[in-house]
Amino acid sequence: MSVPITLRRDFSASEFRGLAKKSKDGPQARRLLTLAAIYDGATRTEAAKIGGVGLQIIRDWVSLPETSSG
Repeated sequence: MSVPITLRRDFSASEFRGLAKKSKDGPQARRLLTLAAIYDGATRTEAAKIGGVGLQIIRDWVSLPETSSG
């Protein structure tokens, strides 16, 4: 079982979008765009839609503050 990680403070949403744009790997680009959305304050549900993944995947990937909904 994977353990979610806390978002790093040394990256920004725009940096993730830039990396996604440069990526030649579709699934990787979607994951980066998903993380960018989370950094921008999107809910887990919104981020899952952007990444084309299920909500549980987002819960497995990233530990969000308790005040976030989704």
